[in-house]
Amino acid sequence: MLNQYVPVFVMTLAACGTAVAMIVLTSLIGPKKEFDDKMEPFECGVSPVADPKARFSVRFYIIAMLFILFDIEAVFLFPWAVVFRELGMFGFVEMMVFLGVLGVGLVYVWKKGALEWE
Repeated sequence: MLNQYVPVFVMTLAACGTAVAMIVLTSLIGPKKEFDDKMEPFECGVSPVADPKARFSVRFYIIAMLFILFDIEAVFLFPWAVVFRELGMFGFVEMMVFLGVLGVGLVYVWKKGALEWE
């Protein structure tokens, strides 16, 4: 019975061993001296221009949350489209109600000015 778990145990052991080996080898053969240029944050070949501790407006986070909300809701359209024919008219009406609620929410957010970026 436990023979079924041997491959899982071997794979877990190999993964943990690889992680430990990478950490140990990096500290053993890696450079010992740190350079200021190497410790600076770096992205896409461009040196940072702004202060990383700069504060963002609350509107940025509101728009980000609204994007995530509507993006996740849109994911429900894909499974519905796959089984559209099996659901028939009932599935169509239910999805239209769902999209209507999303539309009302979008109009509400739009009228409140949450999508305006100033």
